[in-house]
Amino acid sequence: MRYNGTVLALDTSTAAMSAAVLRGGEVLAEIESIAERNHSVHVITHVQAMLKQASVGRDELDAIVVGSGPGSYTGMRIAVTAAKTLAWVWEKPLVGISSLEAIAYGALHEGIGAKEGELFNKLTGAHWVIPVMDARRGQVYGAAFKGSIGAGWCRFREDGVRIMLDWVDDIVREAKELQGEERPVIWLTGDPSLHGEAAGKLQTAGEAAGIAVHVLPHVLKGRFLAQLGMRQLSAGLTENVHTFAPNYTQLTEAEVKLEARQAGGEQQ
Repeated sequence: MRYNGTVLALDTSTAAMSAAVLRGGEVLAEIESIAERNHSVHVITHVQAMLKQASVGRDELDAIVVGSGPGSYTGMRIAVTAAKTLAWVWEKPLVGISSLEAIAYGALHEGIGAKEGELFNKLTGAHWVIPVMDARRGQVYGAAFKGSIGAGWCRFREDGVRIMLDWVDDIVREAKELQGEERPVIWLTGDPSLHGEAAGKLQTAGEAAGIAVHVLPHVLKGRFLAQLGMRQLSAGLTENVHTFAPNYTQLTEAEVKLEARQAGGEQQ
């Protein structure tokens, strides 16, 4: 069942603040602002500007969708805190969506040129979408999703921190085990710019195995975050506004040091 309500979606897990206001399948307003260190300063101002541009008052808003990460530790908290506050004050349902999934979903739409609602009509065969964000030291925040006419859109690898060069081997190995129409087209997306060696390795290994591999850099866009949120709303899946938290995925540096000190104390 298609969700036809009006939603506000926002994400600050990356260097870009991405936000949009959608009513059903129509984009009423959208923004992408590159200001990683200033998200906290501008997020509410941008939300107000978008709602004004969309001519949507808070009483006309039906739900709020937020990117839950993983990504920038501070960035994730900004969007989630803003979304939780607005959902509580305005008494709106809150939906959390993986920022990696929003990147993957948008990249596949743009990669095959599908408009909202037309994605699965334009697919032939199976498509694997691998979104990545740099997590330093050769690591990425990554996940994996499948898109196909029969199965629709689904996740098959959870969000997590992975060593990129090693993960490439796993992706190709798994794809090679499939035959015929099940063998996928692979899309590496998100921000692979700091992992050029791994991206090249994936393309070379894919070509040797007869598997098409596309490297498609893609910045998360609010409209695709909103569309995924609408899927959740259609299924009646919402978050507890008081307990919802970002997906930090890995410990902060302070937490790592604290655990190390605690472990050292236990060994004494």
